[in-house]
Amino acid sequence: MKLLTDLFTTDYGLMSIAGIAFMLGMGVFFILLFKRKMAEDARAAGLK
Repeated sequence: MKLLTDLFTTDYGLMSIAGIAFMLGMGVFFILLFKRKMAEDARAAGLK
């Protein structure tokens, strides 16, 4: 329980949560971006 208390109540714990959330959000963004670009490229290759 001390671990969870430190994670959610200290400044370094909150920054750790923010950093993890940022990295996960960035990962989701890049996955969606790459999938969209691959679909656009596939459509463009099929039209030519």
